[in-house]
Amino acid sequence: MPGVELVWKDIKSVIPLRRTCKEATALMVAREDRTLYWADRVALRLHLLACKACPRFERQMLITQNCLKQWREYTEPD
Repeated sequence: MPGVELVWKDIKSVIPLRRTCKEATALMVAREDRTLYWADRVALRLHLLACKACPRFERQMLITQNCLKQWREYTEPD
């Protein structure tokens, strides 16, 4: 079946972009310190589209970052 070979070849080309939740979390944390490589950004975006838990973690990280930024910029009123 020639169609099966084409589909299997396409799957093999996508698998390097597949990340586990643990890898996606590590990429989200690393993204805070450095710019991710193009392939890592694409893989992370694909994972976030397919996963339910990781977008929650990403939102929690953003909330934490915003809170810490506000705390660092806080000055007591006189």
